[in-house]
Amino acid sequence: MNKDQLKGTIDEAAGTVKRKTGELTDNTPLQVKGIAQQVKGKLENTLGNAKDAIHETHAEAKARHDREAEANRK
Repeated sequence: MNKDQLKGTIDEAAGTVKRKTGELTDNTPLQVKGIAQQVKGKLENTLGNAKDAIHETHAEAKARHDREAEANRK
C-alpha cells in the first residue's frame, strides 16, 4: 500500500463517519462534506492504484529487458 492508497482509505473512512453523523443529526452541510471526503478518498485510492500499476509494469519491463540482454550476451 502506497501513501496515496493510505490517504485514500483514511479519507474514505473519515468521510463515511462525517456523512453518517450528518444523517443522524439532520446536518446537511456535514453530510455533503462527508460525501466530498469520501470521493476524495476514492480518487486518492485510484491514483495510488495507478502508481502501483505503473511501477509494476516498469519493473516487469526492466526484468524482461535484463533477461533479453543476458540471453544476447551468451
